[in-house]
Amino acid sequence: MNPEQFSPEHFDWQFADGVATVTLDRPERKNPLTFESYAELRDTFRVLSYTPAVKAVIVTGAGGNFSSGGDVHEIIGPLTEMPMPELLAFTRMTGDLVKAMRACPQPIVAAIDGICVGAGAIMAMASDMRIATPRAKTAFLFTRVGLAGCDMGACAILPRIIGQGRASELLYTGRMMTAEEGERWGFHNRLVAHEALADEALVLARSVACGPTFAHGITKTQLNTEWAVSIETAIEMEAQAQAICMATNDFRRAFVAFAAKRTPEFAGD
Repeated sequence: MNPEQFSPEHFDWQFADGVATVTLDRPERKNPLTFESYAELRDTFRVLSYTPAVKAVIVTGAGGNFSSGGDVHEIIGPLTEMPMPELLAFTRMTGDLVKAMRACPQPIVAAIDGICVGAGAIMAMASDMRIATPRAKTAFLFTRVGLAGCDMGACAILPRIIGQGRASELLYTGRMMTAEEGERWGFHNRLVAHEALADEALVLARSVACGPTFAHGITKTQLNTEWAVSIETAIEMEAQAQAICMATNDFRRAFVAFAAKRTPEFAGD
């Protein structure tokens, strides 16, 4: 994929200075997801694994909201008429979006304003970092539509971000988590003013994009894979991962720059 020429059908895409911005862009409906946008987002994050020009990604929503989740009329209605095999194909496809977001090597920054619920909350959860405004309202609504809270990896990922008890409360009740709660609990990295959200997310994404991007990909891989291993195994995995990074040109560049008392310029190799 050429990130400068990529033109998706179901969301807005901007690319500059190594940072791609994915904007869910149906503001009149608070940016809901459809069967088609789920699939296109999944495919886009998969392709990012092979798009080194993209060094960081921002995910956000248009019109003062992040996302209202699956579209009631375009997704939820049709799901009530589907047989089980088709339902399973759908739930696996939505889960594949989270897998793709976690598997792509680029760190993902979610810039959250207003409504962030259902699958929108899952996309925020699946991101690596989250910046929000005081207006952000996040909810995992699945029980409120008669479903389990264990959707798209929520029972695995959310407790690791905010803790088992807090995650349990949100997944059982489907209630809104306020922006202040989200920051206090560690879901949001920080809160910023509504008018500063885009700029703050870009500053964070660019700071990541200017870093050693190969090494960032290693860090993201380790953050994912070390969830399910012992401390002893994790330490060995990190020893191997760090040795790989020590063989990169970026590591040498950093040493040369440090010795010359200047800021290193990383190239991702």
